[in-house]
Amino acid sequence: MQEPRDIPLIGLLQIAHDLSEEHLFSRLAEAGYPELRPAHGCVFGTISRGGDRLTVLAERADMTKQAVGEAVSELERIGYVERVPDPSDGRAKIIRLTKHGEAAWEIGWNALAEFRARWEERYGRERVSDAIALLEQIAAETERDPLQAAHSRAA
Repeated sequence: MQEPRDIPLIGLLQIAHDLSEEHLFSRLAEAGYPELRPAHGCVFGTISRGGDRLTVLAERADMTKQAVGEAVSELERIGYVERVPDPSDGRAKIIRLTKHGEAAWEIGWNALAEFRARWEERYGRERVSDAIALLEQIAAETERDPLQAAHSRAA
């Protein structure tokens, strides 16, 4: 018989991430968006209401411009985003969600809120809020807050 072992913090965080991701993408698929994948999170999780330049999305996602550009190109091809001229610089492009993308974004954020509510019901609102507050503090201290723009969209 194997002796029980402690799961390291990174493993626990990965389990929580996997559970939330599974919930999110199953809800999106049920709602008619089965082509969306975790790799698209660098766009959906960071884009602001009016859209953003690729460099801004890459910075917020803490990814290379090339990697985010690939996700944008795929999302553009399947109708979730569009590239439009930047009114402040005609040479640059703004990436913004299409109506189809906006609908998927809304469903995704609702699914994440549903997931949080389920955890609050199961584990207690205060415990979940404390865990979130700690993770937000860690993100703020490391200046890595990729969801800041997305949260401002929901406001």
